[in-house]
Amino acid sequence: MNKTVNQKAWWLVVPVLILVAFNAFIPLMTVVNYSFQETFGNNQFFWEGTTWFEQVLRSDRFHAALFRQLMFTGMIILIEVPLGIAVALTMPRKGPWVSVCLVLMALPLLIPWNVVGAMWNIFALPDIGLLGYSLNSMGIDYNFTQQPVSAWVTTLVMDIWHWTSLVVLLCYAGLSSIPDAYYQAARIDGASPWAIFRFIQLPKMNRVLTIAILLRFMDSFMIYTEPFVLTGGGPGNTTTFLSIDLVKMALGQFDLGPAAAMSLIYFLVVLLTCWGFYTVMTRNEEN
Repeated sequence: MNKTVNQKAWWLVVPVLILVAFNAFIPLMTVVNYSFQETFGNNQFFWEGTTWFEQVLRSDRFHAALFRQLMFTGMIILIEVPLGIAVALTMPRKGPWVSVCLVLMALPLLIPWNVVGAMWNIFALPDIGLLGYSLNSMGIDYNFTQQPVSAWVTTLVMDIWHWTSLVVLLCYAGLSSIPDAYYQAARIDGASPWAIFRFIQLPKMNRVLTIAILLRFMDSFMIYTEPFVLTGGGPGNTTTFLSIDLVKMALGQFDLGPAAAMSLIYFLVVLLTCWGFYTVMTRNEEN
């Protein structure tokens, strides 16, 4: 018996396609157009071919910003993921404290990014900020506005404070989904806490950890607002990550061609790295 397939449901997808085209495809094509041309205003364009891509890829400025970005993202993932797992393991699974802990963990995520940067800027000021004043009172020379190491550490700590909660909530969700039967079997076998974590909890958190690492990689690799409000990319170029450097090139210098080429390279780096992360972390599930 032949079944009649109803294709009318595809019309429900049309609004989504229009929205995606308006918000993603059309701006992307505009950037692609700028990346192959030069403009001096008045809507006059001059064909440049791949000149801007070659210029960006050979630029020491781009290499330095990319190195800073990779260092920052790598350190963020290496700190926030283990810390998030550790905090999630200590959180209660039952009782009234569950709601309290979840709300406390979610609070940093509710604060807008520009407010986070402003909060930490005031908090870390060496003269009037609680953190800066306390560290200097203890004899620690701290001034994130003038010292590159202090600026770098402050930016790292700010991001850890803001986003570790996301990893905690994801890991907690993964832990909460583990049936009690696994723990009962482990207790019968006399398994140690480390063995329970290694052979039960960590494998069961594999998928949520994949999501957590991908989200933190994308967010930290595209970070802009928090470090811009906190340090402005300084002192010098210490915290000038790729996003800040891109905005300086596009808006500060009005080099639209090189900025468009750099943004496309930036996009490809994020896309290919995320694909690599996902492929490596899900390889065992396919076997």
